[in-house]
Amino acid sequence: MKALRLDLIARYLRPHRKIVILGALALVAVNLLSVSIPMEVRKVIDDLKEGFAISDVFSQAWRIVLLATAMGFVRLLSRQLVFGVGRQVEVDLRQRLFDHMLSQEPDWVQEIGSGEVISRATSDVENIRRLLGFTILSLTNTALAYSLTIPAMLSIDPWLTLAAIALYPVMLGTVSLFGGRMVRQRRRQQEALSSLSELIQEDLSGISAIKIYGQEQAEQNAFSERNNKYRDSAINLARTASTLFPLLQGISSVSLLLLLAIGSVQIERGVLSVGGLVALILYVERLVFPTALLGFTLNTFQVGQVSLERVEELLQRTPKIRDSSKSIELKKRPVGRLEARNLTIKYDNSKVNTLQGLNFTIEPGELVALVGPIGCGKTTLARAIGRMVQVPKGQLFLDGEDVNDLRLKDLRKNIALVPQEGYLFTNTLAENLKYGNPSASRERIEESAIQAKLLDDIRSFPEGFETLVGERGITLSGGQRQRTALGRALLINSPIIVLDDALASLDNSTAAGILSSLKSQKQQTILMISHQLSAAAACDRILVMEEGRLVQQGQHIDLIKSQGTYKRLWEREKAAECLESVT
Repeated sequence: MKALRLDLIARYLRPHRKIVILGALALVAVNLLSVSIPMEVRKVIDDLKEGFAISDVFSQAWRIVLLATAMGFVRLLSRQLVFGVGRQVEVDLRQRLFDHMLSQEPDWVQEIGSGEVISRATSDVENIRRLLGFTILSLTNTALAYSLTIPAMLSIDPWLTLAAIALYPVMLGTVSLFGGRMVRQRRRQQEALSSLSELIQEDLSGISAIKIYGQEQAEQNAFSERNNKYRDSAINLARTASTLFPLLQGISSVSLLLLLAIGSVQIERGVLSVGGLVALILYVERLVFPTALLGFTLNTFQVGQVSLERVEELLQRTPKIRDSSKSIELKKRPVGRLEARNLTIKYDNSKVNTLQGLNFTIEPGELVALVGPIGCGKTTLARAIGRMVQVPKGQLFLDGEDVNDLRLKDLRKNIALVPQEGYLFTNTLAENLKYGNPSASRERIEESAIQAKLLDDIRSFPEGFETLVGERGITLSGGQRQRTALGRALLINSPIIVLDDALASLDNSTAAGILSSLKSQKQQTILMISHQLSAAAACDRILVMEEGRLVQQGQHIDLIKSQGTYKRLWEREKAAECLESVT
């Protein structure tokens, strides 16, 4: 597993290898300069003991100042290079994640949870940035500090050097002892934070339902429970860290005390000069910071490894619905013929087929209604036409071509699906209408608004087409939101339009006017899924579904004459209308 993680780190850094190499060379230069300064100090002190000339002292002092200044500039350069790589990787990785998320099927977000996805795309990517910036810099600097400092110390006094670093294995053992616990605690903290983010996202989206049913207290309790869980996980991690770091600093301080005690004896015996002891003290102090920081660095490294796993889990997920290597590019506009041949669809979490052997053909320019009881599979069929769900090969065709053989981009470009709850973006009405065709002219936007019977509403707004619709179109009524979503679909002028109960919030007169307008053009194939049978009655043909099967099809006048599902639904609708008129 560790080799895999190191391979991932190398893969993320590979596009920036030139800058990484420059940063590494700068770190080597910093450490070489850092090692040379104590040697210069040693020389000055030993020269002072033997007698000195003031000119020589100033000369050596200026040399030390120049070395320290050069070391500062090179260190600044190395940090900018390495940290810059971390930032660039963060930007690139976040873009890759976003692009990859857009390639997934719609149901995937509901399965994993939007809060979890957001957490991985933000906090986990930031942890990876720290891993590839601060952590790589710190670990490399520590390795160079030890590899260059220890030989310099050994050249002054081998036994004193061994005594000074004797406790460092204890320090590393302490880090190892606490490391595994910190990884587990950090993972629990990240999971708790993801759960908290998901609840916030869900409650903000469903704030209206919370208000309507008076469930503020229940949501507050749920948030408090998750918030407390996050607090406990964060406190446990903080306790472990606050125990580890003082231990590391204490061990480092003991090493310095040993050096002072034994070094004093060595000077008294005449086997070590005062300058040599001062140089050793400077070297040990130089190792104290990276060693004391080692625990934090390793913790950050471990956190970054956990985040690498979480992000890679997303990036390695292959979309269930995707183009194949043999996908066909549509080189001309389809005429709009839809055909189902024994179409059968079953969701992964379902024990029964949602669609069971549907067979039908919808001819170009035909206006066909799809009706049936709630839960009979109408929406699944609508989503199948645009391959929003997995469609078995050889069962659904557009102009004679299997939809699985067509490029997703081409297929969806030629099929406008308008769901019952059409999503509106936090933008103006004009921007929402032309979302499918951003370069559309104002004349084309107005034309689509006229087709959707929306223009009069827009003209009644003070800002007209520049009216901000708010988050999810909150400033609009349900009917206005549906007509805006419909206008967006009509603007792109796809050969096939699928209305998935997209007229449910409209009154019968408005819905009939829209259908009449669409029917008169005869330019598009329209499949209208509806619970309003009075609207379906005006269609060229009606398909009737029940329990995932196509049980009837024909014109309204013929269907109400025969016993079956359609007649039963029609009589139920008429009885409801009568009841409403009486009350």
